[in-house]
Amino acid sequence: MTVSPYVLDEIDRLLLGLVQVDASRPLHELGEAVGLSPSAVQRRLVRLRAAGVIRAQVAVVEPRAVGASFTAVALVALADDDAAHHARFRERMLAEASVQQCFSIVGQWDYVVVLVTADLAAYRRVSRRLFVGDATAVRRYETLPAYETVKSGLSVPLEGAAG
Repeated sequence: MTVSPYVLDEIDRLLLGLVQVDASRPLHELGEAVGLSPSAVQRRLVRLRAAGVIRAQVAVVEPRAVGASFTAVALVALADDDAAHHARFRERMLAEASVQQCFSIVGQWDYVVVLVTADLAAYRRVSRRLFVGDATAVRRYETLPAYETVKSGLSVPLEGAAG
């Protein structure tokens, strides 16, 4: 998905910084923090959503609280570099709930995939399904199990943002 850069003013940056930390804050609290009325805040947030600046509002679930305590990074190289192989691989990544993030990269690997599962055994089942066999078009993959989560988030750095 290609999104054109949106021209943000100082208040937009402040609001985005605040909602990246907690999108459930009431409009009046956001307004107090940025010096606007609740209705003005709402109009800005609607505009930012319509422009594609705000993609979604989600609840961030603690993985360990729901039994998903194993995180691994997989480096993946496809067997062929044609568009059809890449399209099928991407479709599988998008359809798999255990895949948290997937990046197409440049170099000896084609993709970096971040997966979260209940444990190592569950990871092995998922990785076999996603990365092993002729139907997957994966030539090789390497797993890097995470020992500890130091930082995990999706906030985008914004100069001058609150939060």
